[in-house]
Amino acid sequence: MENALRRFKRKVQTEDIIKEVKRHSFYLKPGEKKRVKEALARKRNRKKVRKEQD
Repeated sequence: MENALRRFKRKVQTEDIIKEVKRHSFYLKPGEKKRVKEALARKRNRKKVRKEQD
C-alpha cells in the first residue's frame, strides 16, 4: 500500500496535476491572467540569467 501511494505521489508531481488544479480553482480576468503570465516570464528570465552568471 505504501509503495502504491509513493508511486501515485511521484506520478502526480511529475505531471504537474496539482499546479493545474490550483490554476483552475479560481477565475482570473484576462488582464490579470496576462499580468501573472508576464510576471512568471520575468521570474524565469531572472533565474536563467543568474544561472548563466554562476
